[in-house]
Amino acid sequence: MLIGEVARRSGVSARMLRHYEALGLVRPTGRTGSGYREYSGEDIRRIFHVESLRSLGLSLREVGRALDDPGFEPSALVDDLARRTRERIAAEEELLVRLRRIGAAEPGDWEDVLQVVALLQGLGSESAGKRQRAALSSVGEVPVEALVEAALRETDTNVAGALRWALAQAGEGASALLAEGLDAPVAEVRARAVRSIAEMPGAEATALLRQALAHSDVVVRRYAALALGARGVADAVPTLVDMIVEEANDVDAADALSALASDPALADRIATGLVGHLAHDSLGPSGRRRLAQALADIPGITSSRALAELSRDEDRAVALTATYVLALRDTR
Repeated sequence: MLIGEVARRSGVSARMLRHYEALGLVRPTGRTGSGYREYSGEDIRRIFHVESLRSLGLSLREVGRALDDPGFEPSALVDDLARRTRERIAAEEELLVRLRRIGAAEPGDWEDVLQVVALLQGLGSESAGKRQRAALSSVGEVPVEALVEAALRETDTNVAGALRWALAQAGEGASALLAEGLDAPVAEVRARAVRSIAEMPGAEATALLRQALAHSDVVVRRYAALALGARGVADAVPTLVDMIVEEANDVDAADALSALASDPALADRIATGLVGHLAHDSLGPSGRRRLAQALADIPGITSSRALAELSRDEDRAVALTATYVLALRDTR
């Protein structure tokens, strides 16, 4: 079969067939009387083998090795091809995400496109300073999805604060996207998600924080309780009380309870929650001292009675703390 017919039947151009011949991949075994290349059935099978291997992503050099080396083992090469394919797919997916984000920013001209690209690159920079500058410049310039992704992966404290600020300015939609981070398998990501939601204004963020009070991750519950306490949400009281008992951000928890206790309807509930732990035998002197300190700013008879009892505590430090707190309350 002559080269033109082979090209028509195989779908491989005559030019490529000549290239294969130059590389030694497929050499026609015969010549016509006029000197034209003539391919045998075996030659044509070889062409199809070459094309099949090329379809897997092998280079022509790798195809030659696979077909001509009797000791060639395909498993390692196939594994390498799979790895390269995964990397290529990841790169293409990253590009697709970037293109979608640029499109979502609705650029008006190429200058706008370049601005969005620069900010997206800044958010992904290895330099914390560049990431922070990009975060502070990104409000209204990049899609909120990009800010959320950056906030959930950020490890630098200053950059994380800038990203949370940017998200708080971003308006509706950011809270729901951040909420997906609450179910992340990595604890640090869950913590970043709830801290970001805590700085989001509005009822949507408050509702998500309420739900987070029942989260399986204790860190998420505690961040949510502190944020809700600052928003005046009574649902946070039990978790805040537990934080004082467990010495987990107890000072912040006490401040949140003090703010909530400004509502007379909540003051007695908070005092009852704190005093209820005093009856537990497992509560040591340090725990009783923390409770005495927390009761200082909780008005009402329940707090006063508990402090009077603590002023006679067998532990001197607890007794002195309670006595001091009672004296302060008497001067107010």
